[in-house]
Amino acid sequence: MYPILHKVGFASQPVAESRDDGLKLIDGYITAAVRCAPPDNKPLPSELMNCSAYLDRELAILKNVTVVVALGKVAFDAYLAHLKRLGVLSSRSGYVFGHASKYKMPNGVTLLASYHPSNQNTATGKLTAAMFEAVFQSAKKIAKQA
Repeated sequence: MYPILHKVGFASQPVAESRDDGLKLIDGYITAAVRCAPPDNKPLPSELMNCSAYLDRELAILKNVTVVVALGKVAFDAYLAHLKRLGVLSSRSGYVFGHASKYKMPNGVTLLASYHPSNQNTATGKLTAAMFEAVFQSAKKIAKQA
């Protein structure tokens, strides 16, 4: 993930080896919908709900968000649920996850979807480096327009 973020301009370097390796995100923030690693990396609805307050608090701190890139369907659904909890959305219907899907949300933020960059997706070719880069190139373009 970091080589692509660096190439597009969202990271100061292409690798992240340790907490103190000098990597800095540029105009970006990374978070997770679930704070633990559930079995098979498939969180239960109860686990998503238990962690939702953390996500809500983190996103509330970010004041100038113009684009959100959801890495995987879990993240996509978690962001929609976040907007629903805030009252920004009354329903999640009409928002369908698919790689490179793009939605302008009622709060003005653009939601971009990407397949998750897991080993399973990258090793099988479901997600290629070019596909992943295209999503972040799109995010960069949206962020620059704001």
